[in-house]
Amino acid sequence: MKSNVGGIDRILRIVAGLVLIALAATGTVGWWGWLGVIPLLTGLFRFCPLYTMLGASTCPLKSDRS
Repeated sequence: MKSNVGGIDRILRIVAGLVLIALAATGTVGWWGWLGVIPLLTGLFRFCPLYTMLGASTCPLKSDRS
């Protein structure tokens, strides 16, 4: 699994996931708030399957200096 989620994207996913889960746990939003698990996990593992299918990545490019 190659990382395809960059720094800012990772932080936003983790925060959004935690907020959705907290809102669902407190009953503020419905069951769909538990879908916050998805961005939380993709942020923690730095891998997004959808990015792979679309050929996208938010990771900075690494230069090949030899």
